[in-house]
Amino acid sequence: MITVKVIRQSSGQPAEGKKVALGFSAILGRGVTETKFTDRNGEVHCDTKNGDGKVFVDGSTKHTGYLSGRIVVYI
Repeated sequence: MITVKVIRQSSGQPAEGKKVALGFSAILGRGVTETKFTDRNGEVHCDTKNGDGKVFVDGSTKHTGYLSGRIVVYI
């Protein structure tokens, strides 16, 4: 499982209601996960395996690299 936490850079507060998706490299052949919305804690939980990819928030790339565990991104 991979957890993404989205934080507002201006306030340091969790960002609720943001669209999050994970995109994995073509080598893994998994493509992009289903889009989920952050909860009141700014979190999304994705039941997927770890791997190289990107975190998208509202369609913009916010993190690129190995996706595993807990990832915190700032918007």
